[in-house]
Formats: sequence, structure tokens, C-alpha cells
Amino acid sequence: QVQLVESGGGSVQAGGSLTLSCTTSRATISTHCMAWFRQAPGKEREGVASIYFLGKATYFADSVKGRFTISQDNANNTVSLQMNSLQPEDTAMYYCAARRRSYGDTCDTDAYFRYWGPGTQVTVSS
Repeated sequence: QVQLVESGGGSVQAGGSLTLSCTTSRATISTHCMAWFRQAPGKEREGVASIYFLGKATYFADSVKGRFTISQDNANNTVSLQMNSLQPEDTAMYYCAARRRSYGDTCDTDAYFRYWGPGTQVTVSS
């Protein structure tokens, strides 16, 4: 059973930074696409970024490029999302997600992710 546990959410003023972490098992992080999604009230869920075991990171939300960094710590089985220059429009529930990666899978967040964490709230005030 794949388990994902997010941490690191909170409230911050515009321009501030937060780091989200997603902890899972060694088996999961070494065989699955790992991704961060977010969903703001009244909006559709949006793929933010993904990464897989060899460290290939991809950012899918144009609004976060240059501000957010996804990384993977294989020693601690953790995927992190470093968020800088946060803006009120970044306010959302952030979710860690995983799916088993097949050969050639680029971990596109438009594809189905089977496993989800409970989410962590990020609130950015102006």
C-alpha cells in the first residue's frame, strides 16, 4: 500500500517562502512518478511539478516556473517543493501524488495518479 504524508504547509505573507515535504517509502520513491498538485477554492486541481527517481523534474504550471523547485531526497524517501516569492494566487490545498512509473513515462501530471496524500494547506496573504 502506497502511503504519502505531506507536511510544511502554513500561512505566509506575499513574497515569503515555504517548503512542502512528502514522505513515503523507499519502494515508492524508487519506482513511482512523484508529483505535487494544488487546488484552490472554486478551481480545478492543477499539476504543479513532478519528479522521478533519477531526478528528472518537470514543471507543469507556468505560474510557478522560476519560483518553485521540486526535489527528491532518496536517502530520506522524501519529495519536497520549495516555494519562493509566494503570491496570494498560490493559496491552495497542496497534494502529493504518486503513480507507478513505466519505462518512458515522463510523469506528466495530465496522466492519472493513483495515490494521493491528504493534502496540506498553503495560504498567502497580501
